[in-house]
Amino acid sequence: MMIAAVALLTTMNVFVKLIGTEYHPTQITFVRNSIAMIVILPFLFKSGGLGILKTNRPGLHFARSIAGTTGNVLFFFAFQHMTVGDVIVISQAVPLFVTIFAVIFLSEKVGIRRWLATTFGFAGVIVAVNPAGEFAYMSLIAVIATALWATTILLMRRLGTTESPYTVAFYYMLTGSLVTACFQPWYWHEIDPDVFWLFLGIGITGALGQILMSSALKLAKASVVSPFNYTGILWAVGFDLAIWGVVPAWTTLVGATIITITGIYIFHREAAVRNSKP
Repeated sequence: MMIAAVALLTTMNVFVKLIGTEYHPTQITFVRNSIAMIVILPFLFKSGGLGILKTNRPGLHFARSIAGTTGNVLFFFAFQHMTVGDVIVISQAVPLFVTIFAVIFLSEKVGIRRWLATTFGFAGVIVAVNPAGEFAYMSLIAVIATALWATTILLMRRLGTTESPYTVAFYYMLTGSLVTACFQPWYWHEIDPDVFWLFLGIGITGALGQILMSSALKLAKASVVSPFNYTGILWAVGFDLAIWGVVPAWTTLVGATIITITGIYIFHREAAVRNSKP
């Protein structure tokens, strides 16, 4: 499920880049969430109908949706101006941010080995964004978007203990649609027929990716499924080569390797610590 989710979400980002800079990221996010909300409805009705939307955690849903929507807008902006591979590599720093945020906001205790791994991982991020080379503010935007995505992962973990994956995905899409709709009087651009199918593809792949990722995190431990998120690097590099003929820079590959190794180590250390508790 996680591998399929990553493949779908990477495909969604490729569609965003293909659409181009003519359309503002808030418009793309608005259309994506609106279409995705419709796509989710049949799954929702099949799994229990509107009753499944009943929740005792509206605040948590709202916080997850705002963080996710803001992160989406920033990610889409980054994908419009950077290669898919570069953005995806930076986004793999999610477990590093999750470790830090879990300490700050959830008061989790992290041992010296995980702190060292986190520090080493951020060194990989610095290598990937290549500050001595073509570093631009777009890279910083991708880093901020990654931090927001890490926030949504923490909130999804908490929601996953009581909520259906369809409930989490639906409220995320609904809130995202309403929030981004407020910006459309300033940013809406008539959608050309040539890119209509790309917008449709963004909505469908985004919805299915969210459902599969939420299901994976609900059915298995994060330490088991989350490392498969790194398959996104392979998808991204493959798309860059096939569509744009872009070969990743050595700094991107080295940074990706460091981030992947440290991320997987952090996941396994979390699992080991959790299993050692009585």
